Amino acid sequence: MTSNDAMTGIMRGPGEGDAALAKAGAQAMEIATTRAAQEVQAAMVVAKKFPRDINAAYTRIMQACKRKGLAECAIYEYSRGGSKIDGPSIRLAETLAQNWGNMSFGIVELSRSGTESQVMAYAHDLETNARQDKVFAVPHSRDTRDGKKALRDDRDVYELVANMGARRLRACILGIIPGDIVDDAVRECEKTLAGDNAVPLADRVRQMVAAFVSVGVTQAMIETRLGHNLDATTESEVAKLRKVFASLKDGMGAVEDFFKPPVGEKPAASEKPKTLDDVAKAKAPKIEESPAGSVDADPEWR
Repeated sequence: MTSNDAMTGIMRGPGEGDAALAKAGAQAMEIATTRAAQEVQAAMVVAKKFPRDINAAYTRIMQACKRKGLAECAIYEYSRGGSKIDGPSIRLAETLAQNWGNMSFGIVELSRSGTESQVMAYAHDLETNARQDKVFAVPHSRDTRDGKKALRDDRDVYELVANMGARRLRACILGIIPGDIVDDAVRECEKTLAGDNAVPLADRVRQMVAAFVSVGVTQAMIETRLGHNLDATTESEVAKLRKVFASLKDGMGAVEDFFKPPVGEKPAASEKPKTLDDVAKAKAPKIEESPAGSVDADPEWR
């Protein structure tokens, strides 16, 4: 066989080349799987050698729940079917797992095609070998007012996978941590919010309103939900509104799920001016009221 014949054979045998690549890929996957299994086994050996002190872990969790920053985002709340649903957020779940100790948890993108990703969220107690995992598909698209929009940018896909995976990860962690520990942590976070007396209640209400403005909720919408002026807001109402804010920030609900437009706002919006002068008159009050009614415009809200 001449060199030309050999070259022709190579050019005519792409199937053999594909088979070799597939075999190499399978071997690499097997090596990675074996390495991961060995790492898990090593971690379990260490966990058995240094078991958790449940009392110390409980104390660490309760101390973490006394932090205001964690307490403010520890509980989510959203509406479904006319009823309110709340529970521990992903931030609280992560704190529980970190302080419980001897746990492995995370989100893994198993594979990715042009249209979707296969993802796994898992939580593994290395001492008891109790494990929770959820495998799910994440389409590379986002719902918009104009229908589904395909995602092409890798960063957009990554953020979508992380967001979808966080909810499953929370469920996995809460399936491992004992329920009474979770309940105590939630109560401790609520006590932290209700007992935050370092800052006067009125000032905290103002700061809360300023935070809500950043997610598209106005002072009037908050007062409509409460059924009274902000001056009459109580500690328990502030705690509930913090749950709502955490839900909006985490994407667990939309503004319309929690707030209704102020009384009289819909009729005004439905009126259609007939002339250019009417349009100018209709817009003028909004432009004038925005700085006065805006939380950011009032220095006392800061």
